[in-house]
Amino acid sequence: MEFSHKPVMLYECLEGLNINPEGIYLDGTAGGAGHSSEIAKRLTTGRLISLDRDPDAVAVATERLKDYNATVVNCNYSEMDTALSDLGIDKVNGILMDLGVSSYQLDNAARGFSYHYDAALDMRMSKTGLSAKDVVNEYSYADLSKIIFEYGEEKFARNIANNIVKAREKYTIETTLELAEIIRNSVPQKFRREKNPCKKTFQAIRMEVNGELTHLSEGLDKAFDALEIGGRLCVITFHSLEDRLVKQRFASFCTGCTCPPEFPVCVCNKKPQGKLINKKPIEASAEEIEENNRSRSAKLRIIERVRRDEQTD
Repeated sequence: MEFSHKPVMLYECLEGLNINPEGIYLDGTAGGAGHSSEIAKRLTTGRLISLDRDPDAVAVATERLKDYNATVVNCNYSEMDTALSDLGIDKVNGILMDLGVSSYQLDNAARGFSYHYDAALDMRMSKTGLSAKDVVNEYSYADLSKIIFEYGEEKFARNIANNIVKAREKYTIETTLELAEIIRNSVPQKFRREKNPCKKTFQAIRMEVNGELTHLSEGLDKAFDALEIGGRLCVITFHSLEDRLVKQRFASFCTGCTCPPEFPVCVCNKKPQGKLINKKPIEASAEEIEENNRSRSAKLRIIERVRRDEQTD
């Protein structure tokens, strides 16, 4: 199937990046090159580096960006420091990280991300390493319950984990629909009618399989460190766990002295390194949500790197 990519909050991201046509920019999540191609179009002598851990996305982005001064690299955004170093690049003028799962990954049944299609349990963005099948069939009840509760924020996590363990005592859970049926039977009927009960558990397992929060934490630090003074980092999140992590990390970049209030003078010498471009996250417009329902939960946060002695108020 075609690797479709409808970029979320495209114009808000382009404005947030404040693109210099001669600058160097990095897209940490190439996907179908939706954001990447629009960034590349706005560069003259500048350069775009586009990363993705999914080899399918890398192949598509390479083709779609072939007419621009762009380089596509198959790696996770948490490895951007190595990717930039290998290309001889020290600092960049702007970075975009769109944390959403691509429409291609969700809609391609063979990738095993969706509870709407019958497919092998997979969910690996990189197509390598730990799979959803491994998590579902090998993790302990305690670990499954913890993951589903913390990553999925699912209040029926214990029931779901318990029924997964019971089911796998009888057979190996192989497919997405087998798992979906177990989840549905673990949730009271009232909640099944309100919304699809599989969403939160599938999200939790996907996050575990791909180490999403770990990579995000590492990626945020490396992205901010890679920015030139005046460079901007734009991050689009799609659920509260991601957004909370981004909000807290941006706050830490903007924090100055951390000495106890009773100290007469600062001894930590910590200065703010960033300033928030938007105090509150930017959300998709009603028009965009109508055109692209997957933008409904998206939040965009933007931070600019400043000199340590620059006023950030």
